[in-house]
Amino acid sequence: MEFDLPVIWLMVILFAITMYVIMDGFDLGIGILFPFVQDKHDRDVMMNTVAPVWDGNETWLVLGGAGLMAAFPLAYAVVLSALYQPIILMLLGLIFRGVAFEFRFKAPEAEQHIWDKAFIGGSITAAFFQGVTLGAYINGIVLENKAFVGGSFDWISPFALVTGLGVMVAYALLGSTWLIMKTEEHLQQRLLQLTRPLVGLVIVALLVVSIWTPLAHPGIAERWFSLPNFYFLSLVPVLVTISLYSLMRELKSGYDRQPFIAALIIVLLGLLGLAISIWPQIIPPDITIWEAAAPESSLKFALVGTLAIVPMILAYTIWSYRVFKGKVRHGDGYH
Repeated sequence: MEFDLPVIWLMVILFAITMYVIMDGFDLGIGILFPFVQDKHDRDVMMNTVAPVWDGNETWLVLGGAGLMAAFPLAYAVVLSALYQPIILMLLGLIFRGVAFEFRFKAPEAEQHIWDKAFIGGSITAAFFQGVTLGAYINGIVLENKAFVGGSFDWISPFALVTGLGVMVAYALLGSTWLIMKTEEHLQQRLLQLTRPLVGLVIVALLVVSIWTPLAHPGIAERWFSLPNFYFLSLVPVLVTISLYSLMRELKSGYDRQPFIAALIIVLLGLLGLAISIWPQIIPPDITIWEAAAPESSLKFALVGTLAIVPMILAYTIWSYRVFKGKVRHGDGYH
């Protein structure tokens, strides 16, 4: 039985990216929301909801990057050459945020505001430049003989900047709904107040990106609006609309978990829409996954190890979230 190894590897990488966006998305969102919650003890609770698991969430980013290098070395080389600046800025943001996690809990109270600012700045920087990288990637990369020949600042464009803001808003929504699930009393009520306008901002971001993308890229427009594709693919925006309506209704109903589940579904549908738009290119607009794939022997060798490692990562991730499930209250802590 023959397997399409490039497709299998693409599924592995997309799975890793999806897990990263879901899991690191809500803890980046917590940092984005920090400026809107001023009380020190409330901020302690916010950080403590993710303090035991935040570093494990980033395992998926490492897996996605390593998988891209192993399975699609051409894409790895080209994408990093074209987008190294926003990727470096994103990584610097993650570093500042990670240092802030550890130092904030150990710093004297008078110095904690420094690490609060590092946590806020790192979270905003990481989220924004992840979105900018995504927008620049969708815009396409200038190639000649399968090598990047564009300029150092080709990644800067209005679309990429708007995408950066859109990712920030999406992460903030994940963060607020996560905190609604994990907190209680006045902090939970404060987050409910913050989440309602965030839903509106997410709707605006989805509309802008969804309209701008096909207008700027005829190939993507043809993918979505040609027949019979339109009949099947129209289910994605329909499901997004239903999920947004469900989220707004659940925010009014006082449920704890359902808003987070609805926000996750919205983000997952957004990722599905992205995958549909660029398939089968891995270097938009011209290089497909089969053209960029490593030799078959390399794909097989790396896949064996990956299929052994991924279940272990899933197992300890599930175990970690199970151990630290439930509400986080004032006085609970990470030391």
